[in-house]
Amino acid sequence: MANLNHLQPIKAAQQFIHKHYPYCQGALLAGSVVRGEATETSDLDIVIFDSHIQSSYRESLIDFGWAIEVFVHNLRSYKHFFESDCERAIPSMPRMVSEGIILKDDGIIDSIKKEARALLDQGPEEWAAETVKTKRYFITDTLDDFIGCSSRAEELFIANTLAELVSEFVLRTNRQWVGASKWVVRSLTQYDAEFATHLVEAFDLFYRKGDKKEVIQLVDHVLEPFGGRLFDGFSLGKT
Repeated sequence: MANLNHLQPIKAAQQFIHKHYPYCQGALLAGSVVRGEATETSDLDIVIFDSHIQSSYRESLIDFGWAIEVFVHNLRSYKHFFESDCERAIPSMPRMVSEGIILKDDGIIDSIKKEARALLDQGPEEWAAETVKTKRYFITDTLDDFIGCSSRAEELFIANTLAELVSEFVLRTNRQWVGASKWVVRSLTQYDAEFATHLVEAFDLFYRKGDKKEVIQLVDHVLEPFGGRLFDGFSLGKT
């Protein structure tokens, strides 16, 4: 949503806190405006810490000329989100807290930020060998569908799935955080900018011209250190 005639982000966020959460113990402004990546459709991501609420919640609203996403936690509930985000290797909440600009602090923010930074620095858990094997199989299966598909409509969606699977595989086998949507390419770029460029160019070539060669070569290159494509002999759930 375009932000027309809006206040500066920090001032808007401070007024929002004063209006809606005057008794909270802490508040942070996070997201694209903090990273200097804001666009005309950017919103304000605000994290609230309030001991008076019983359970965490998320709310979207428009105020002070901005679309605002507010993430409200008590002084315990945020820990569950830290944990669950790290388990799925998408550290949305720890990242927001770590990068967030302090809007209000009654002496609690420093320790919470330290928790977030420690989790981010630690990285996600290493994939087990069996997980790597399973992921190889599903990448191989999707790649085979991609190679054999002759329907333009179907191969577009297969390509999307393949790009996500390969991106996840590269990041997780190197103990890197993954992401969703725009954070997929951001995570790849942070880890290996050269590979990220190669992946984008390979899939862009396919989307523009229907040329699958670069995508196929890239996927095979990714799988090679782990034994290449996997189909024959793979089983799942067999006892």
